[in-house]
Amino acid sequence: MRIYTRSGDKGETSLIYGKRVKKYDLRVEAYGTCDEVNSMIGMARSHLTDESFEGRDGVIDALHQVQTILFHVGAELATPKGKDVMWQLKQEHIDTLEQQIDEWDQALEPLNNFILPSGHPSAATLHTARTIARRAERVAVSLEDELDNQLAVQYLNRLSDFLFVAARYVNQKLGGEELPLKTDV
Repeated sequence: MRIYTRSGDKGETSLIYGKRVKKYDLRVEAYGTCDEVNSMIGMARSHLTDESFEGRDGVIDALHQVQTILFHVGAELATPKGKDVMWQLKQEHIDTLEQQIDEWDQALEPLNNFILPSGHPSAATLHTARTIARRAERVAVSLEDELDNQLAVQYLNRLSDFLFVAARYVNQKLGGEELPLKTDV
């Protein structure tokens, strides 16, 4: 099977079930932005190869799980309203994110001020993924009337919180410095 199809050469692509839309369609923007988040999480994971960290506290597995679910969220966003989805996001997926956020957050020093993305390369990459997740959420919100499953918006909202805490947690575990926001500039 060839990778290229040439079917998008005129600025259109297919949603799941074959509906053709312009590549600037909000659905394409939404699932494409989820793909960007997924790629950044993959990059963050690639920085976690230090054997002293590998698998510690389930961070790598948790990120892998999020990547898998995020791929399916993208598929939901690419499915026209009223059509069956291959896999459906459930409240338990959001609950799992919240449980992990709470677990990691309890192990962290409380924040006394805003922090800037910084520290270990994995943590800085997770901060980047967080900002892209926020963009994915904004695009998904604009699709709310066209979505059968409103949990996609909630998942993306919680995902940005998860990625923030994950970045802080990785920095703490690997000695990355959290850079505080300067207020005296």
